[in-house]
Amino acid sequence: MSKAVIIEKNGGPEELKIVDVTVGQPGAGEIRIRHKAVGLNFIDVYQRTGLYPFPMPLRMGMEASGLVEAVGEGVTHLKVGDRAAYASQPPGSYCEERVMPAKTVCKLPDAISFETGAAMMLKGLTAQYLLKRTLPQGGLHKGDFILFHAAAGGVGLIASQWAKALGYQLIGTAGSDAKCKLALANGASFVINYNTEDFLVKVKEITGGKGVKVVYDSVGKDTWDKSLDCLAPLGLMASFGNASGPVPSFSPGILGAKGSIYVTRQTLFSHINNRENSQAMADDLFEAVTSGKVKIHIDQTYPLEKVAQAHIDLEARKTTGCTIITL
Repeated sequence: MSKAVIIEKNGGPEELKIVDVTVGQPGAGEIRIRHKAVGLNFIDVYQRTGLYPFPMPLRMGMEASGLVEAVGEGVTHLKVGDRAAYASQPPGSYCEERVMPAKTVCKLPDAISFETGAAMMLKGLTAQYLLKRTLPQGGLHKGDFILFHAAAGGVGLIASQWAKALGYQLIGTAGSDAKCKLALANGASFVINYNTEDFLVKVKEITGGKGVKVVYDSVGKDTWDKSLDCLAPLGLMASFGNASGPVPSFSPGILGAKGSIYVTRQTLFSHINNRENSQAMADDLFEAVTSGKVKIHIDQTYPLEKVAQAHIDLEARKTTGCTIITL
């Protein structure tokens, strides 16, 4: 048996319930893992509220770290006793122990703690596919300007550091002066408090009126229109989240009028849809962390019993960096 967090219907944090579940044995292509720590992400909120619909009841959570306890037939990259971490479908990481598909579970280097492993997989792999695989026409080069919304969040702090290591000039937005200061301390070249400044005006000022090559946006509705206007001709608008709500429908004709810009809606799980991609991206992330280029900031920790409070704080924008749930 394992304690696990489920919801039986969509709604607020009060719908999160801790129950006992039977774990069982792994089948072909699966492992059983006992968690040491669990990561908290905004995608968890989307699933809880129903923005991303799932059948009910739903076990919550998308990333964690722990020890492999059993291995099913055909799994060769992991063995019993391995330290491991993952960001993976299907949901279900808010638990002590689970059986799950092995293809996106990666062996965790000894140099990376379980807490860091749980905090960094979904957010770090997201930063990896954005900066390395979601690129504007001609790619990105040293000195290029990029705009990254929510730069003081879990993904944003990782991306700010990684972008600096790659030589990019990251313009980060955040909702307070304290969050802007945090993003600046973690590699952002410029920061904008979008509650006190017009980020479009500031981006144009910073770039000498040229705009940025790419906008990475997890905010959605509130930042969408101005973000399109921040782009240079042939620039790329890369949407990867909806923290303020989904983007309203728009006519493709506006993309031509704004400089033949490109728009893409990305999800991590399209990039880690096979074993080879998962491992290659994880190896890149592990190298960035173990080399010191990227530091994982765990700024909040909650016990499993306080998971509802963790969701409340995340939605209220009270968190910075990464958040983990301890077991």
